[in-house]
Amino acid sequence: MKVIELENIDSTNSYAKLNIDTLEDKTVVFAHRQNNGRGRLNRSWVDLGEGNLFITFVLKPADIYRKILPNLTQYLSVCLCKVLETYGLKTQIKWPNDVLVNGKKIAGILSESVMQGAGLKGLALGIGVNLNAKKEDVEKIPNRIVTALNLEISQSVDLDKFFNELTKEFFKGYDSFLTNGFVQIKDDYIQRNCFINKELNVQIFNKVEKGLAKSVNDSGELVLLNSENKEVVLTIGDIL
Repeated sequence: MKVIELENIDSTNSYAKLNIDTLEDKTVVFAHRQNNGRGRLNRSWVDLGEGNLFITFVLKPADIYRKILPNLTQYLSVCLCKVLETYGLKTQIKWPNDVLVNGKKIAGILSESVMQGAGLKGLALGIGVNLNAKKEDVEKIPNRIVTALNLEISQSVDLDKFFNELTKEFFKGYDSFLTNGFVQIKDDYIQRNCFINKELNVQIFNKVEKGLAKSVNDSGELVLLNSENKEVVLTIGDIL
């Protein structure tokens, strides 16, 4: 693992994509400050100041885009849960990759691919984790219930230690995940879920799909049972 450390950047994902040609596989881009972070569905990720985690894994697993690659966000969500749990916390995952602590979002994960024609140049798998924040700052974030690790454990968090723990956990099972896919983490993922057997509204672009969350299949897709008692399989979406 090679680490590129930056003081202030618009977005670690943007930096990774811009420099994908020269960055080695399994490089981690680390920034102390990030002023234009993004999450899924083009949402902004609020920078709560220094002492928080902003990193992007630069991954070059294949020359062509493989169906398994979107599942890396779910793999990373499980890795994050395992690290957070070493701090004595109970974690939950909201499909597909939102990590919650006590019902509050603590991280944002975003994967972006860089293509050249039909060829894959690489992936920028980014994650922002709130590690050290003021209560009044997280309460100001609009339209989201958010927390930070220091608020949950009532003490400051060592950023370097957390960085080392998360990257170690990620790369420990990364190569085997590329071979085995979502089934490798399925049990870990499902035991932390907060959505199965609940009635859900799932935003898919400009459409909302409604139904009972029945399961997550071996591809990491959400299986809903709609009002007509028919199964609807969702590859992407955002639980409202």
